[in-house]
Amino acid sequence: MDEIVNRVANSALQVFDLEDYFPKQPIVELDISQWLFGGFILKETEFRDQLKQHDWTQYKEAYVTLYCSEDAILPAWAFALVSVYLQPYALKTVNGTKKELLLSLYQETLDTVDYSPFQDKPVILKGCSNKPVPQEAYVLAIQKLVPFAKSIMFGEACSAVPLYKKK
Repeated sequence: MDEIVNRVANSALQVFDLEDYFPKQPIVELDISQWLFGGFILKETEFRDQLKQHDWTQYKEAYVTLYCSEDAILPAWAFALVSVYLQPYALKTVNGTKKELLLSLYQETLDTVDYSPFQDKPVILKGCSNKPVPQEAYVLAIQKLVPFAKSIMFGEACSAVPLYKKK
């Protein structure tokens, strides 16, 4: 009986998995409509008072997205003021969606990665993930990998789609 050989494990193939760079700290989505009169009118004095009374320590060591779930017309300073209260506690605050926060974090992280281990090697950009890796993060990763990799495929070793091959 022939021995089964894992040719992928024995190859020079390198796997780049964006899930490895997914933030480990919690992500909190903070709806500021809770501090608006009737959920959609900002009364400055009441708004400021409610912010002063809020327990901001619950956002310690978390990433926070700020948004308003109501169709309220808000002054530009409203989100800025909330971020002032978050600043001593939150790791990062973004006015927007969880996806926008994740994309910002991936941009920062991918800018700091050492890509030299991928120099002149075939790379698979792992495509399946259990975490909500934004589609745009794959585009960012490709831009970082192309100057280094010999070739880049997307997916898994058993069913990879070729994306790039150095000439």
